[in-house]
Amino acid sequence: MSAGQLAALIAAGIFAVLACVGVYVLIRLARLMTAVTGIVNRYSDRADVLIEQAQAAIDRTNEQLIRTDAITASMDQVTTNMAELSGHVSAMAGLARAISSAVSAPLTGFSAFAFGVRRAMLVRRSLQVAAAESGPEPAGRPTIEATVTAVPRQLERSNGARRSRAGRG
Repeated sequence: MSAGQLAALIAAGIFAVLACVGVYVLIRLARLMTAVTGIVNRYSDRADVLIEQAQAAIDRTNEQLIRTDAITASMDQVTTNMAELSGHVSAMAGLARAISSAVSAPLTGFSAFAFGVRRAMLVRRSLQVAAAESGPEPAGRPTIEATVTAVPRQLERSNGARRSRAGRG
């Protein structure tokens, strides 16, 4: 073997070792690329799920906003109706006061008349009792002093009789 052949043999050996190292590096690089591809795919899948969840949350939020808008619109309508009802009630209050005063005026008048008649009859009875107790007067009428003293006594007697009857019942 000559020096040229020996150099060719060494060059072929180095070339074979370099080729093996290149194949080894390419295999490791392929494995690295496969692992990176798997990781990227998993992150992509997770990102898709995350984006779907975010979209679902946005959709639910939009639905709630639509419901809130509907409730707000109905509340505006309720407020308008309540204002209208308040106006009607105010108008009816004036009418009710007028009707009440129209109905109660005769009733009040009748009540005052009945009280006056009752009071007059009581005073008349008191005068009769006072006249009977004091004896006959020369003019046939009791004096004012007898009336003033007899009326409160008569009232006390009638009120006392009422109280004693009420206490028994």
